[in-house]
Amino acid sequence: MPVFDYDPPDRFVAGAVGQPGARAFFLQARGQGRITTVALEKFQVAVLADRLDELLDEVLRRSGGRAPVPAMAPAELADEGPLDLPIDEDFRVGTMALAWDPETAQVIIEAQEATEDDEADEEDEPPLDDRPEPAVLRVRISAAAARAFSRRALEVVAAGRPPCPLCGRPLDSEGHICVRLNGHHPGGLSA
Repeated sequence: MPVFDYDPPDRFVAGAVGQPGARAFFLQARGQGRITTVALEKFQVAVLADRLDELLDEVLRRSGGRAPVPAMAPAELADEGPLDLPIDEDFRVGTMALAWDPETAQVIIEAQEATEDDEADEEDEPPLDDRPEPAVLRVRISAAAARAFSRRALEVVAAGRPPCPLCGRPLDSEGHICVRLNGHHPGGLSA
């Protein structure tokens, strides 16, 4: 199983290529003279951003506000740049996992390669010993970098939809529930 490990990366970003409605989504990590680019679905980018914020909010809550976790993404960590070129996909993401390491105060993000087993019927599956190990992208970043990554990922997903001025999540046609207000925006901002 190839493991692409970045602890920490020089850069970790979500990005998209193509026109809205026909975009390809990627996570990209850069560091130590190498770049790893993995492809994933738009919903996976959105879920990753949401779960990162939830994880960080929970760490902050459980620590009573003492954990080194910013409530908002620090402006100085904003990464508005495009994906690094060339965009050579190392693998397509199947499953992702998040963890908090209290000893280093870092978020660990793992993106595991999708396998044929993810879609195969049980009776068509080869014996467990014959299956190749999937590749993994593992990134360890600070809480502040995770907040900045989450904000950028939400902007990538929004693709032209204006972001909420309070939480950064895209305002969509189905309404917007702001996590900072724990409810719909006042004054008609929920449309």
